[in-house]
Amino acid sequence: MPKKVRKNGFTLVELMVALIVTGIIMSAVATLAYAFSSVNDATDDTDRRQAEVRFATLRISELIRHCKLICAVADGDLVIWRDDDIPGGEGQINPGELVYIETDSNRIQLLDFPSSPSWLETLQISLSWFQDSWLKTTLKTNCDEQYVVAVPECSNVQFRFDAAPPRSKFVNISFELTQNGSVREYHIDSALRCWAGNLLNETGTDLTSDDD
Repeated sequence: MPKKVRKNGFTLVELMVALIVTGIIMSAVATLAYAFSSVNDATDDTDRRQAEVRFATLRISELIRHCKLICAVADGDLVIWRDDDIPGGEGQINPGELVYIETDSNRIQLLDFPSSPSWLETLQISLSWFQDSWLKTTLKTNCDEQYVVAVPECSNVQFRFDAAPPRSKFVNISFELTQNGSVREYHIDSALRCWAGNLLNETGTDLTSDDD
């Protein structure tokens, strides 16, 4: 009687079990890879935001530290008299010496005017003018504008002082950033080293001609 030869192979049940196990392993690998990718993306975003904060802190702190006066807070902008370097305009505020720290459009950016017409360069700007929007509009219309974005995509920007401008010698700027789904508050603190309070009149509402 001929002997039956049994052929080796997988049964249908064994194949199904193998496919299920393989699917579980592949799913675990995909989940782990996604988790690693999410962690890397979150780390990259945090690093980017931290770099932005460091840049803003350094740039704005140096600006305030070496400025002459905090002129005003007008329409959400912090207006700074950066220096007094226009020839023939010593002791007075000129357009090229101003910096606006703007806080609209959910960001903090610096606006200054590197060049302006001669009739504006010789204009002595009064501190009281900063309370009206026409001054900024006039400068933007007639001068070259230069913008530097310090902190993009921030919110709830607030300015705090040790005294009301222009008698302020210390400035605190706070703002909020959203990182990895959570909101964190940051602060930029700076004290004026070159405060030109000697140029203010007795009421602190304007500048005198000089400090002699």
